[in-house]
Amino acid sequence: MTVHSTLVPLTGESAPQLDILPEKKAPKAKRAAEAIPILRPQLPSTSDILPYLQAIDSRRWYSNYGPLVQQLEQELSKRLGARDHTLVTVSNATAGITAALLALGLKQGALCLMPSWTFAATPHAAKAAGLTPMFHDVERGTWALNPEQVRETLRKGYAVEAVVVVSPFGAPLRLKAWQQFQDETGVRVVIDAAAGFDTVTASVLPSVVSLHATKVFAAGEGGFVLSTDAELGHRVRSCCNFGFQNSRVALCSGFNAKMSEYHAAVALASLARWPFFRLKHLKIMEWYTQALARIPGVALHPGYGEGWATGTTSVILPSASAPQVAALLLRSGVETRSWWGQGCHVQPAFAGCPRGELPVTEDLGGRVLGLPHYPDLEEEDVWHIATVLAHALRSLGGRRQAS
Repeated sequence: MTVHSTLVPLTGESAPQLDILPEKKAPKAKRAAEAIPILRPQLPSTSDILPYLQAIDSRRWYSNYGPLVQQLEQELSKRLGARDHTLVTVSNATAGITAALLALGLKQGALCLMPSWTFAATPHAAKAAGLTPMFHDVERGTWALNPEQVRETLRKGYAVEAVVVVSPFGAPLRLKAWQQFQDETGVRVVIDAAAGFDTVTASVLPSVVSLHATKVFAAGEGGFVLSTDAELGHRVRSCCNFGFQNSRVALCSGFNAKMSEYHAAVALASLARWPFFRLKHLKIMEWYTQALARIPGVALHPGYGEGWATGTTSVILPSASAPQVAALLLRSGVETRSWWGQGCHVQPAFAGCPRGELPVTEDLGGRVLGLPHYPDLEEEDVWHIATVLAHALRSLGGRRQAS
């Protein structure tokens, strides 16, 4: 990934002072002439994958829950504490959320409450399952839905039949509280843990994890649905296979969401090296925590650096400054991304969806910015990013004072 930009050296009155970043961590001069991309995904090498590919060639079984898919499901089940046949691999996490919602047997057109502060895949999956997304605000301290706040919304009379709870950038969720919510309200809960491979745990609630190339644990494309509910797992698998159940007769709504043997091969190779790459991501998070701690007005996303690994780093900036900061960083060769934009409620595809008041979402939309994060990011890179971020904030502050 190449950033096409004019690099601006960090000089002038608005450059960060030495007391912001330790002198020993100052970026080397060469960094001023190099661009740092937002992502550089790293999947297993050809040599790592080759034995699995040779097994596929030998068996000539390419899809339809082949031996490698079965092996992957067994290994993931063992790692995550799921019983046999309750973990279902899928072609991608969006399809997994759709299948999990279909498996619940909800009324077509029913309201499916979810945060607007999420990726577009979440409401797209609900619509694909025949449901109507209803956007709800998130809790400021977690960036996630709060079950007590959702209860208050239900008391207003909304006929909500399902809630999709999103793990923000892989952060752990209050699963017990959401299980209790489902038990007491009768509203079904699905966990969108697309980025949460390192924090997902097996429970009666179906959790959907992405194995996209950009995720912390990746297969290029793919995902899985995790639950301790064997009957639900059986229905999810049926929904992922045209509604078939041990026959070629469609007994329920379904579509094709099966993982191929090739993506299972990459996933198995990734799983073998997961401990090593998990430590790499944790080290990057440690560097960012140290480098950003001395910059006023900047905070990392909730839970960041608390022992779980993520494949992205997001910061919250001073009010409504993310677009301007992003432009300044790009001029200095640091690519950023507004991962969830302004929230799903402003996107044309979801313009007709019902929603409540969204003050936290709208605030986060103008303040949250994703910084570069990938396995071979170096400590020098992180301190350079922190330096140009400090420079950008000081420059922006000076412009606002002048105006």
